[in-house]
Amino acid sequence: MTEIMQFVPILIVGFALSLGLTPVSRQIAMRLGVVDKPNHRKIHKDHKPLMGGLAIYIGLALALVLFSPPRHLRELGGMLAGATFLALVGLIDDRYELGARTKYAAQIIAALGVAASGIYIHFTNTLWLDIPITVFWIASITNALNYLDNMDGLSAGTTAIASFFFMVIAISQGLILVSLLAAAMLGSALGFLVYNFNPASTFMGDMGTLPLGFILSVLAIKLQFDQPFSLFWIVPVFVLALPVFDVNLVTFTRIFEGRSPAQAGKDHTSHRFMSAGFSQRQTLLILYSGSGLFGIIALLVSAAPPDIALRLGIFGVLLMGGLVVLMVWIRQHFQQPPVAEKSLTTKN
Repeated sequence: MTEIMQFVPILIVGFALSLGLTPVSRQIAMRLGVVDKPNHRKIHKDHKPLMGGLAIYIGLALALVLFSPPRHLRELGGMLAGATFLALVGLIDDRYELGARTKYAAQIIAALGVAASGIYIHFTNTLWLDIPITVFWIASITNALNYLDNMDGLSAGTTAIASFFFMVIAISQGLILVSLLAAAMLGSALGFLVYNFNPASTFMGDMGTLPLGFILSVLAIKLQFDQPFSLFWIVPVFVLALPVFDVNLVTFTRIFEGRSPAQAGKDHTSHRFMSAGFSQRQTLLILYSGSGLFGIIALLVSAAPPDIALRLGIFGVLLMGGLVVLMVWIRQHFQQPPVAEKSLTTKN
């Protein structure tokens, strides 16, 4: 408990800054016309300002600048540079709707930048393999959180839950930089969630989801599970279970139904629960609970002996497989799969 308490100040600062700046970002978004307009595939019925990501990012960045020790300057600089770049790309996308290829290219550039700062996956201990794996992981998780931003409070709440478990696991391993990043992320996400929980008065937009997904992916890499082909690589996957599950679910659903994975639709995990009769708040609580459950499994795997960790990992994988079956059943019984459309969009 003493170890956790030392990270409370950065959490509080991130929370306070995000909480205080969100109304400001909301006003700026309305003045600039950076709003999310309702349509047939959106849940909300009115225009929502999209620049909540600005408040989250400023809260996160200032908290880190105030509390991070100088010895982590290089790695922290690489992460903040990538996050800043993606925040700017997200702002442009929120205003003008960039194409999918442009956003993917931006994610790859940010991933290469953070790898150049010395942060990359040591999965095979072969640089020409580990760098592409790192780029794929960062781009995948960044895109996954972007896909998840389809309901009030979902991305912000998921980020907060994942950051909490990353913080606890990192503290148990003595990883100061990861603990600081996770604490700042947790505070900033919670501060924004005050305004973003259903019914939301503002959205984070891609300006929020892209840098947050990017930082979450980097936090996963920075955990000390870098032994080649180690079982413990499943730990960050479980911490990020909801975005990983959801992006794979919608990708394979759209391919199976003859649509582009970049084409939007109401086929996300959240949409399926709502189609089965749950309200937005009930759906949020279900998904939050699921994220918390997989976070607990990840925490247990990180601390357990190898034989018990293996059993816990198998249990988690089987549980996720059962959820896939449930989602397919809901799709077949409560949703009418759409006919493939020619028009594509990168908005989820």
